[in-house]
Parts: sequence; structure tokens; C-alpha cells
Amino acid sequence: MKKTVMAFGEVLWDILPSRVVLGGAPFNFTYRVHSLGDAALMVSRLGRDELGKKAFDKIMSLGLDAALLQWDDGTPTGTVQVSFDAQNHPDYVIIPNAAYDRIEFTATLTNAAERADCLCFGTLAQRAAISRATLGELLEAAADALKLLDVNLRKDCYDERSVLFSIGQADVLKLNEDEAHVLGEMLNVPHGTIGQFCEAAVEKWGLQFCVVTLGENGAFGLSALGETAYAPGYKVSLVDSIGSGDAFSAGFVHEILRDASLQETVAFGNALGAIVATQTGATAPIASDDVDRFLAQEIERNVHPEFEGC
Repeated sequence: MKKTVMAFGEVLWDILPSRVVLGGAPFNFTYRVHSLGDAALMVSRLGRDELGKKAFDKIMSLGLDAALLQWDDGTPTGTVQVSFDAQNHPDYVIIPNAAYDRIEFTATLTNAAERADCLCFGTLAQRAAISRATLGELLEAAADALKLLDVNLRKDCYDERSVLFSIGQADVLKLNEDEAHVLGEMLNVPHGTIGQFCEAAVEKWGLQFCVVTLGENGAFGLSALGETAYAPGYKVSLVDSIGSGDAFSAGFVHEILRDASLQETVAFGNALGAIVATQTGATAPIASDDVDRFLAQEIERNVHPEFEGC
């Protein structure tokens, strides 16, 4: 049965060394949810400028539902300067004062939130007061939805207050290994190991799940029932990692909304993220069947040191 999944936040252009591509974690997540066959709703705001028009055209060409996109006459469409290190890992410089900082709360958003099965959100779009207030209203309207926080800590775009508010609203906390250590320091959460962090986070904030992506070394998850799951990484040829974490989130949501086990859910999201890392950009088509075929292959794995022997 098709599920309805809503994502709130930034749609922006990633300005890469060799090209310009449409991105933003919520947008990448929305596209990936759509590609898996669910109804994906993107809540964002575009500037009424050339980049906004191009973004809208791209969104429509991908077959996404644009009903919840807003237009801003006075603020430009978001952009990010992206560079890569020697290992092809991205670094971001996010331009302030973008249209997605001004997402307004409307009756249309209320109606959509009330029927959503899941609402995914992050911290970046909370850097400005208007979008931050809208998210608060949206979370209240989506009372029955599973709420996934993909924390996405970006330099100068979050603070302790927004992080604490976000975790307090979440059912699922999803973050990467570096972010787990940053939050551990910031919020005084034990973080000597990934497992220790997840256990403490679930207990401290009453989460249903805490999941941590580990890059080339896979992903780990822990539930409120004490269930744990680890999926080793895949030794694949990395093209670029943009969108891999967002793909994991989409795969996790797709499976958890269908009552899959935590191990199945983590394994599916991990495989989807690995496939995305072998492609250019975050919106190459991948269907659920493609992930199943990938999982069935004999591919050499990378194991995180903490989970050796698991």
C-alpha cells in the first residue's frame, strides 16, 4: 500500500566544481521516496528567479508533486557552494537569506500534514524565524505521522536550541557518525561508541529509533525495545556521496512504514545509500526492485571497527 511521506525544508542548487545540480537534503529525500513508489510531498519555497524556474522545471520533470512548493518574489532561490576532499567527501558553504528560509504556514499545508504517514525534517531550514515557526505548526498538524529528524548539521546553520527542539519532536533520530559525536559533546550524551550514543539518545528523548550512518562502513540502528541492527558497508566505486544519507533515510522510512524489522530496514536503507554513492548526483532513478537485486549480490563488505564480529 502506498504511503504518504512529507519532507520539510530546503530545495537549493548545489554548485559543484564541474556542474550545478538541484539538491537539498529534503529534496533528495523526497525524490528517493517517490522513486520507491510512495507519495512524496515536498514543502519548500523557491525564489521567483531564473534558478527558481529551473528548479521547478526539474522537479516537474522528475514527476514530483509540486503542490506544496511556494514562491517568493523578493528572496532568491537557495544555493550552496560544494567542494570535495581527496576522498570525494563533500564540504558545503550554504548561502544565507534564501527563499526556503521564508516558508509560510497555510491551510493547504495543514490538510496535507493531517494525512501524512511520515514527516521528515532537519535543522537547516530552522535557521530563520519564518520557516522555523512554520515547521512548529506543521509538526503539530502532523500529530499522527511518524516524525523523522535527519539532523544534517551544517556549519553556522544550527544551534543547541533548534537541535533540542527537533529531537524533542522526533520519533526517529537519523544522523551520521560525526554528527553523533558533535551532539554527544553539545548535549552531554555518552558517545564513546555508536551503540552507547544510540542507547542514551533513545532513553533521554523517548525516541522510537536512533539510526547512525557510518559512511563506507554501513549503518547501525537501535530501537526503544532494545533491538539493535548493523549492516556492513559495501565496497563499491565511489562517484560522489551527495544524497547517500538522504537515500538511507528514504529507504528506512519506506521499510519501517511497512512494519519491516529493524535489521531489514537498516539493511535496505544502507543498500540504497550505497547505490546512490556509485552515481553522479542524488536523483538517478533507483527502484525498490533494484535494491533487492543489489542485496542479493555477493559484494565485499566494509565492517566498522565497533561491530567486528557482529
